[in-house]
Amino acid sequence: MFKAVLFDLDNTLTDFMHMKEQSCNAAIRAMIDAGLNLNEKRAMKELFMQLKESGMEDPKIFQKFLKKKTGKIDYRVLSNAITAYRRAQLGLLCPYPKTINTLIKLKEKGLKLGIVSDAPKIKAWLRLSEMNIVEFFDFVVALEDTGKLKPHRLPFEAAAKKAGFKAQEILFVGDNPGRDIKGAKNAGMRAALAKYGQIIKGNVKADFELNDISDILKVIEKEN
Repeated sequence: MFKAVLFDLDNTLTDFMHMKEQSCNAAIRAMIDAGLNLNEKRAMKELFMQLKESGMEDPKIFQKFLKKKTGKIDYRVLSNAITAYRRAQLGLLCPYPKTINTLIKLKEKGLKLGIVSDAPKIKAWLRLSEMNIVEFFDFVVALEDTGKLKPHRLPFEAAAKKAGFKAQEILFVGDNPGRDIKGAKNAGMRAALAKYGQIIKGNVKADFELNDISDILKVIEKEN
């Protein structure tokens, strides 16, 4: 019987990569409008190569991009890029369809809900708040809590402790087989693969597969 459901955040509750791509594209266009001589498509490719190297959450990615492209940081160009990114992000950061209704029903069933994310804690809470779903979640376990990234067991074990239940009483939902599914199963939880948001393939088999976020309800009804 499941007593808690834990979620990954990006590409599980929200289409993070779509938001990131569109927001970064807005930033690149703002740099061009500010006078930077860039080819938009090539600049996007180079920016995402840097993001893959330094991490999708790198708070200084535009400074690094400008330094690499021009050898210096033009703060007029930088401010345009950051402003355009933030404006686009706020408009694009929204939960997947049926997410709010699914969360309501999970809470009605008395389940405790939490987040396990590799993002910094403030960013995780901000995303939940910006999507207007913050009130559904009892806690967030983020990088600061354990110093370990998924699939390390520590973030999952810390989340189980916060939930107050045994690992086998917890369902973890995530989109990345090698990080979310592997980490949850290694910690003794059962895991559901969010196929609707999956980008990265993997060989780790989930206990359940979700083609839609509302499929969680079918899993809970069957198991409980």
